[in-house]
Amino acid sequence: MDDTVITETSPADVESCCRAAAGACAELADLAAWPLARRAGLLRAVAAMLDANASDLASLADTETALGSGRLVGEVARTTWQLRLLADVVDDGAFLEVIIDHPSAAEGPQAHPDLRRMLLPIGPVAVYAASNFPFAFSVAGGDTAAALAAGCPVVVKAHPGHPRTSQRTAELVLAACRDAGAPEGTFSLVHGFEAGRLVVTDQRIRAAAFTGSPRGGQALFDLASSRPDPIPFYGELGSINPVYVTPAAAAARGSEIAAGFVTSVTLGNGQFCTKPGLLFLPSGHGLDDALAEAVRRVPSAPMLTPDISDGFRSGIEEIAGTDGVRLLAAADGPDGRPPRLYVTAAADVARHPRLSRECFGPSSVVAEYRDEEELIEAAAAVPGSLAAAVHAEPGDEKLSRRLLATVRTRAGRVIWNGWPTGVAVTWAMHHGGPWPATTASIHTSVGPTAIRRFQVPVTFQGIPAPLLPDAVADDNVLGLPRRVDGQFQPARGTANPAPTNA
Repeated sequence: MDDTVITETSPADVESCCRAAAGACAELADLAAWPLARRAGLLRAVAAMLDANASDLASLADTETALGSGRLVGEVARTTWQLRLLADVVDDGAFLEVIIDHPSAAEGPQAHPDLRRMLLPIGPVAVYAASNFPFAFSVAGGDTAAALAAGCPVVVKAHPGHPRTSQRTAELVLAACRDAGAPEGTFSLVHGFEAGRLVVTDQRIRAAAFTGSPRGGQALFDLASSRPDPIPFYGELGSINPVYVTPAAAAARGSEIAAGFVTSVTLGNGQFCTKPGLLFLPSGHGLDDALAEAVRRVPSAPMLTPDISDGFRSGIEEIAGTDGVRLLAAADGPDGRPPRLYVTAAADVARHPRLSRECFGPSSVVAEYRDEEELIEAAAAVPGSLAAAVHAEPGDEKLSRRLLATVRTRAGRVIWNGWPTGVAVTWAMHHGGPWPATTASIHTSVGPTAIRRFQVPVTFQGIPAPLLPDAVADDNVLGLPRRVDGQFQPARGTANPAPTNA
């Protein structure tokens, strides 16, 4: 067992990390100036280093999280998969979004000078690791991978729920960075509450990404926004992820829906950001027994941290104490944290905000609606979520259209006859949503387009050809896909040589 003692990072060391990150952006050691192939190679080197140590990492993480080595080995694989996927994206080069408009001498509004636009790295990025995924959303997770893919140095604030796992992962990432010849300051790790506050307020940090509690995320968001130079803060703060079941679906496959819902609620002991926290069923659905039996079959399991356990207890006490709410089912458990399912009227969800606020852990609320109009009204009143699901039958087209038209404005991902848990790492994935799910609903923290959070568009107007970045030069030595004078030009099959300038 690893008995490494992790101490909080001192203010002086936090300042040193931020200074080094800024140094990695300096002219003579600019990570962004690397050839795209070399930047992609860094991501693949990190992935290879983690894969080579996957078993040891999983064993260490299990001692801190009790998530089980099987799941954790799989999570390391997911982490390295997304690193390699983003490496492929960097190789492709389309993420730079190069656009060239040659000068036009036409009269009137069509006249314009030479204009060349591309996306550039925003600068040093602060990443705040999550508690529930000690690899995929932690030190070397999606936020770190996306920032490095964009060409940005990263300062990671470790989560206190798995500090030794974080430290060991950081050591491996740093080893990969050294082997790849990355500039000093390309990656660093800090520990402690105060360190997290200092990083987001350091003037050298240009953006921050966070996955965690609404309270912590809101505090950091406020700090990022109140700086003399406010920076983008991409926070995932909490999500209710509602599930809507039409009367026809409840009648056709009610038992299947009940079992699938409870499985989704209790996956990972309810400690997934996509856990469904609301299930809308028609009144008289007759599924109480099926739901209760499914809950009773779920074993009680430990929570990730004492703080999460305390928060779960407080949350279910608030739900249970809400007018009109009754306990539908609870599993047996010695620790007082067994799965719980409550039931109330759909109209009460809008009246009592606590019912539509995330309770992190294995609990959910069944909301019973009287008719289709009440269902649509309830859907419109649910706060923004990362995901929402609609269960319907082939004869439900009219109601389904109305539901989808409402739900798509309240969630970043809409699922048909499925469950919110389970987030694929693909090009089409959007893991984001309206407030309070995230602070920036137009962006995702999963998939290749997550890179966009750490890039800024810059237009070069009338710049002499020798001074232009290679990506926007006429000869296209990088072979990038580009839009030139309004016409899309696919990538050429050329390798990415070293650029002559940033």
